Amino acid sequence: MLKNNNSSFGKVLRYIGKYKYLLITSLILSASGVLLALYIPVLAGRAIDFIIGEGKVDFSRLTPVIIRIAVIAIASAVIQWIANTINNRIAFNTVRDLRNDAVKKVNILPVAYLDSRSSGDIVSRIIADADQISDGLIMGFSQLFSGIVTVVITYVLMLRISPKITPVVVILTPMSILIAKFIAKNTHNMFKLQSSERGTQTAFIDETVTNRKIISSYNGETDAIKTFDEINDRVAGYSLRAIFFSSITNPSTRFVNNTIYAAVAFMGALLAIGGSITVGGLTCFLSYAGQFAKPFNEISGVIAEFQNALACAERLFEIIEAEPEAPDKAGALELGRAEGNISISNVCFSYTKDRKLIEDLNLTAEKGTKIAIVGPTGCGKTTVINLLMRFYDVDSGSISVDLTDIRDIKLKSLRKNYGMVLQETWIKTGTVKENIAMGLPEVSFEQIKEAAVSAHAHSFIKKLPEGYDTVISEEYGLSQGQKQLICIARIMLLMPSILILDEATSSIDVRTELKIRAAFDRIVKGRTSFIVAHRLSTIKNSDIILVMNNGKIIEQGNHSELMAKHGFYEKLYNSRNY
Repeated sequence: MLKNNNSSFGKVLRYIGKYKYLLITSLILSASGVLLALYIPVLAGRAIDFIIGEGKVDFSRLTPVIIRIAVIAIASAVIQWIANTINNRIAFNTVRDLRNDAVKKVNILPVAYLDSRSSGDIVSRIIADADQISDGLIMGFSQLFSGIVTVVITYVLMLRISPKITPVVVILTPMSILIAKFIAKNTHNMFKLQSSERGTQTAFIDETVTNRKIISSYNGETDAIKTFDEINDRVAGYSLRAIFFSSITNPSTRFVNNTIYAAVAFMGALLAIGGSITVGGLTCFLSYAGQFAKPFNEISGVIAEFQNALACAERLFEIIEAEPEAPDKAGALELGRAEGNISISNVCFSYTKDRKLIEDLNLTAEKGTKIAIVGPTGCGKTTVINLLMRFYDVDSGSISVDLTDIRDIKLKSLRKNYGMVLQETWIKTGTVKENIAMGLPEVSFEQIKEAAVSAHAHSFIKKLPEGYDTVISEEYGLSQGQKQLICIARIMLLMPSILILDEATSSIDVRTELKIRAAFDRIVKGRTSFIVAHRLSTIKNSDIILVMNNGKIIEQGNHSELMAKHGFYEKLYNSRNY
């Protein structure tokens, strides 16, 4: 754990290093502020010595000292305020850079990485964990820099006042660090567990809010609340233990330092009685002894927050350092407008190595072929689409477009030739026309409108408050069918070489679906298309129907040929489920 701790700390330091000039300025200001603050006890000691006794106060010498103390105190406060502002800027910029890198990485991570983690946990790492790093850094900057300077300068000043008492302070005070280090071992583990469980909590809240209608429909509120309470209890348990360990750090170190302070006062009083030190000098020394111990108290207090920040940094760096989507091969082909000839040869693939899914899959589809993929749930239909899009790479075998292995084609140019509509819709926050023109942002409004008309989306779009300029989002209030029509309009605008339709009309009424199918029939002419459908009546006119089961193509042919075989396809077609 310590190794991971140091590793995360070093990575954070590299991000902070981008702002070295701000860092140097902060150090100089912190040192200047501390120097001024530490000069005040010297002046206070002189002021006390000017008060000889009752009725014997030397006001002529005391007044200038008091004025000087006031000026120096104000100057020190202003300098510290400027230094803290700079520290806050360093912390903000560092966390901003961490977030930027994390978001950039999310956009190039393979689908496999995102599929294996909840979106709520990823969001929690980028938002909540980054905030915790910021809090730890701000506290560290504002206290660590000034603390080091304070320790060094107070040590020198105490030596000048009393070389006899100084060793007592210097030897005993660092004991508080040993106590803090002992407690920190437990603190880091608890904060890491707290951060992880907080990610689970965020994921569950996101899931609950997103699926509120479904939960209500099945009267699942009680179960949802129960599950949330269980997660909340775990978060509370880890937080309580983390807070417990962190909270005992400061009292423990303060007890040590107060004990030392009392010992120094007693020893100094004896020396004052013997005339080795003046009352003003002892007062000054006691002030410096407290100043010397203060950074140790602050550092021990920072350790808990710093451990939390490092635990959160580990989780954030897991995203930043994750392996991105496989880069294009050296010399990869830039695919222009594809003809649409597809070849799948001896493909094997599984999401987990211990569980086989697709085995020895073979298919040849020439330009303009309409291919339907059918089969029971979990047979591998959508997986074939994922492999065609190179969301996942095959374990063995190959998939080729126009006689070129898709792994030898630049990924962006490959996907430009695909147009895909899935059962799961995605609407970005933006205007309706921006959503339709997502793949071709430079097109004209007339082209966008024409695509919407072809997708039979124009009629509901023009009824929106601002028509095509209405700002929509996933939560705007569009029905699932309306969202799907917008996604279909994107395809109508792109007119790609290869179409992939995975339950593309599942949320649309039958009448509109018939119209869209007619539109699809027009645009698929001359284009290779892959259609995944559960309603087999919708794919009867396909050139090739692939019947899949357990990751294999068990039957292949057109509708008439497959029905004549009286096999698995016929049973599916005649099933009430289809």
